[in-house]
Amino acid sequence: MTEPQPTAKTNPILSTGSQQTPVQTAPLASIGRKLHRGATTELWRWAITAAITIPVATGLLIGSFIIAIYMQARSDESTQVDAIIVLGTAQYNGVPSPDLKARLDEALAAYEEGLAPYIIVTGGKIEGDAYTEAETGLIYLTDNGVPTSAILMEDQGRDSWQSMQGAAEILNARELERVLIISDGFHLFRLKVMARELGFTAFGRAASDSPIRRNGSSEFNYVLRETGATMLFLISH
Repeated sequence: MTEPQPTAKTNPILSTGSQQTPVQTAPLASIGRKLHRGATTELWRWAITAAITIPVATGLLIGSFIIAIYMQARSDESTQVDAIIVLGTAQYNGVPSPDLKARLDEALAAYEEGLAPYIIVTGGKIEGDAYTEAETGLIYLTDNGVPTSAILMEDQGRDSWQSMQGAAEILNARELERVLIISDGFHLFRLKVMARELGFTAFGRAASDSPIRRNGSSEFNYVLRETGATMLFLISH
């Protein structure tokens, strides 16, 4: 008796009529393991790339802001404008602090150079103060020969952004567009960003006699603070 011969297993999908083509298939479990290993490797590759790229990119961004703030602090952009804006800071019962006095003296010099017909003094007051920063500026400038008709006051601002918004209302009411901003050098970059956000053409001039001296450790600390404040402003606006 002739024993039946074993036949090869075939894929029925590939069968045509009585003729069959044998197909060898890899086990599905093996294919799944290979795919899993490939996906895991790719994820690790992307994770390592991100872990390197994100800190480097962040460092470059922060570094570029620091450089820009330092460069702006050392750039005198004095030019003919519609108004000079002086940012307020501490005052003592109507007497400007050394920092505020330096800013007001710089504004006075710019006004006497004929760069603008108006000076906008800014800054409100904290609880318990008898004078606002703007009022203190007004008193100081008029005592030094600036007519009251040339001084405009923004006396509600509690921070730089509020002061710039208040100054913008004054400028818009008089259809003024070009401004020369005076403050400490490290402060100017952010103030110009704010002014441009409000729709003005802005230039900067640092208070040359500021007690916060260039290249000192205190200036570097302020530059770092301004870097964070500028980035936060840009993110929120």
